[in-house]
Amino acid sequence: MATPVPAKRGKKPRAAAPAASAATGQVQSLTRGLKLLEYIAEAHGNVALTDLAQQAGLPNSTTHRLLTTMQQQGFVRQVGDLGLWTMGAHAFVVGSSFLQSRNLLAMVHPTLRRLMEESGETVNLAVLDTSEYQAVIIDQVQCTALMRMSAPIGGKLPMHASGAGKAFLATLSDDQVTKLLHKKGMQTYTVHTLTPHNLKEGLAQIRKQGFSFDDEEHALGLRCVAACIFDEHREAFAAISISGPVSRITDDRVTELGALVIHAAKEISLEYGGVR
Repeated sequence: MATPVPAKRGKKPRAAAPAASAATGQVQSLTRGLKLLEYIAEAHGNVALTDLAQQAGLPNSTTHRLLTTMQQQGFVRQVGDLGLWTMGAHAFVVGSSFLQSRNLLAMVHPTLRRLMEESGETVNLAVLDTSEYQAVIIDQVQCTALMRMSAPIGGKLPMHASGAGKAFLATLSDDQVTKLLHKKGMQTYTVHTLTPHNLKEGLAQIRKQGFSFDDEEHALGLRCVAACIFDEHREAFAAISISGPVSRITDDRVTELGALVIHAAKEISLEYGGVR
C-alpha cells in the first residue's frame, strides 16, 4: 500500500499561464497598433475608422481603442467633422530621428560585398552630385579576379556613358535629360559611346527593365549594369553597379546581373528611405 506524501508548505505554484497570456496580449496589441500606423501612412491623407478596421481585420471597437491609445501619445489624431484619422506630429518626431542616425556607407557596404560574392565582379556605390550633376564613386568592393574593374574612390563617372550615370538619367524626363546634356555635353569615350538619339532610346529601355547597361561606352572591354537607390522623397540619390570585362559579363549574364542590382537597390531603398 502506497504511503501518501504530505503536501509541502510555504510555496504556492506560480501563475505562469496568466502572465504568459498577458505578455502575448501586449505584443499583439503593439503589433496591431503599428499596423494601423502603417495603414494610415499608406493612405496619404485621412482615413475612416471602419476602413482601418477592415484593413486590419479587427472589430471597430478594438480598432478605436488602439487608435485612442496612440492618439493620447500623439502618434495619430482625428480631423474634420467625420472624425477621420491621420498621422500625428509625434510620429514625425520619432521617425525623423532615423534620418539623423542613418549611415549610408555602413548600411550599404555589406550589400556590396554580398553582390561581389554572388556576381564574382567588382561592385560600386555611386552618389549623385546634384551641384555638378555627375555620378561619384564613394565605395567599392573589388572582386578577386586578376582582370577586374578598378576605379578610384571619388572618381567621377560620365552621366551619358556609365551604368550609374545612365541609371540616374533614366529617372528624369526626356526634357530634363536634353537640357542637362546640352549643358554638360556628350563627350565620346569609345566607338560605343551613345549619340543623343540612341541615348534617348536607351533611357526608355532602362525605365522599362529597371536597370542600366554600359556596353563599353566609357571604356573598351568594360561592361557595367546599375540600378538606382531612392530616398524617402522617392528621388534617386545613389546607385549600385556591377562592373567587369566583356569576357565575363557576356550577353547572357546581363539580365542575371541586372536582376541582382535591382534586388539590392530595392532592399537599400527600403532600409534607407522606407521606399517600397
